[in-house]
Amino acid sequence: MNDNALPATPQPATANPAAARPTRPRTLDLQLIFSWLLADGIVDKTGVKAHFAQAQGILRNAPGGMHPLVAVAQCKLVSCQPLHRMMTLDLLSEWLASKVGLPFARIDPLRIDFTKVADVMSASYAAKFHILPLELTNDALVVATADPYQVEWESEIAKISRRKISLVIANPLDIAQYTAQFFTLAKSIRDANKTNTQDMALRNNFEQLVEMGKANKQFDANDQHIVNIVDWLWGYAFEQRASDIHLEPKRDVAVIRFRIDGVLHQVYQVPAAVMIAMTARIKLLGRMDVIEKRRPQDGRIKTRTQAGQEVELRLSTLPTAFGEKLVMRIFDPDVVVKTLPELGFPPDDARRWDALTKRPHGIILVTGPTGSGKTTTLYTTLKALATSEVNVCTVEDPIEMVEASFNQMQVQPGIDLSFSDGVKALMRQDPDIIMVGEIRDLGTAEMAIQAALTGHLVLSTLHTNDAPAAVMRLLELGVPYYLLEATLIGIMAQRLVRTLCPNCKSPDGTLNDDVWHSIGGAWKIPKPATIYRPIGCPECRQTGYRGRTGIYELLTVTEAFTQLVGDETDLHALRRQSVLDGMKPLRIAGAMKIVEGVTTAEEVLKVTAALA
Repeated sequence: MNDNALPATPQPATANPAAARPTRPRTLDLQLIFSWLLADGIVDKTGVKAHFAQAQGILRNAPGGMHPLVAVAQCKLVSCQPLHRMMTLDLLSEWLASKVGLPFARIDPLRIDFTKVADVMSASYAAKFHILPLELTNDALVVATADPYQVEWESEIAKISRRKISLVIANPLDIAQYTAQFFTLAKSIRDANKTNTQDMALRNNFEQLVEMGKANKQFDANDQHIVNIVDWLWGYAFEQRASDIHLEPKRDVAVIRFRIDGVLHQVYQVPAAVMIAMTARIKLLGRMDVIEKRRPQDGRIKTRTQAGQEVELRLSTLPTAFGEKLVMRIFDPDVVVKTLPELGFPPDDARRWDALTKRPHGIILVTGPTGSGKTTTLYTTLKALATSEVNVCTVEDPIEMVEASFNQMQVQPGIDLSFSDGVKALMRQDPDIIMVGEIRDLGTAEMAIQAALTGHLVLSTLHTNDAPAAVMRLLELGVPYYLLEATLIGIMAQRLVRTLCPNCKSPDGTLNDDVWHSIGGAWKIPKPATIYRPIGCPECRQTGYRGRTGIYELLTVTEAFTQLVGDETDLHALRRQSVLDGMKPLRIAGAMKIVEGVTTAEEVLKVTAALA
């Protein structure tokens, strides 16, 4: 490579990047890319020839066509500019966009209506020119490309779509991956809609009260198009780290939504006819009654991710005004092998919790709203306790995750097998530790207390706002206070907060003094010197948050605490005593996560109540 022959760096295009078009000195090749890298000081003259030769070798030996930026990224260049960042493919793509004066776009599949954009061009046409339509509006079509100088397709697509073309630069590997996914899935949905179109009375909504038996034809849940769509849906949900998948029928179309890090995101809209077939397919795999659509049903599916990891899905259907709604909760079996610190327990609370769960008998309660991580905490605890020397039995509704080291039983109201009946049966199974899915009524509470009184360790859940309120809830159910004094040994309330993305969180955030006082002021916790704020990057899908962690309020029942439990129990007195006994309220636990740079004040305020 002759340094003297390097082409001059083209100037970025006009002041309006969205409408800009780069000048066209030549096709985008390695020589042009390395001349720009050299001109920008990303590589120096001493190393440019070696890197150029390495990239040429990678490009020459690559099977099929490889984009030159991919070859450069595989050289693992470290920028000579300050910060000395590794020049990943994303960084190189963003740098290329700045060089040619076009916007850079990270392709977020959750934000793209791929059936709509797939109508603009064929899959073969998109693959030929290495382009991908991203957004279609009334007057513009946004198209991602990795080669800003290959634009001979632009006038043709502008004429066909009757819209102005707006070019953006994107990661070439992302373009290739999503071109294959989007067009394949869009074709499956179109074909499924054609073959499965039938009388809309199948939606069984309240506006069209027509018998389902009068439909023109039945859906085939095993149709290959439907199989492809369901397989894609699961794979996509696993890839996006979704905890729940919602299939929701609406008036004209059906909506697919994922819950990611506690927040629902709309993924896609499909025709109502396709949604009915998808629901039938999933119910069939979950061994549910496909014909029955008038009452709620539960089911379970075990499948594998593309990486070969086993995943369980718990299914729940609900008849709604526009048809059958299906929710799939995704359980990762690896979650039960996490340690308490990995769940978010502070060291002190982890030690106290371990001490409680190693007691030979008594009742331990975990409280919190639905989706606050109670099941994960209990399963993690039981997994640690379930050695070959103890018999761990559970009664659940439904069984959340199947675990070989437990003896699990499911409540079945249809045959009069309730929680209290289940505990009564388990008492004859020589158990050491019993987990009751939820204490819902006096009968279940009485059986749990009976089990604790006869020398068993009982763990269960309640729905209360904080730990001390669990005592009031049991008293309201009718449990005598003296039985609580004899059996209750610990209560833990918990919530989940989103954690800041470690790849992009920034230490230049601000926090109003009044806001901090409302979080940690009562305990006089010093305001942290460094406040982290969410930024957004590809790793966190531009949200600034990745994953969730628990915040915990652990109440250890002491003699002083039990003396306050009686016929006239004062909740405020219980809270004051529990703090004296070492309990940190949920909001204080959240404040400590802010100090550690794990989460933000907004997240803590969202899930915790003000200190009384």
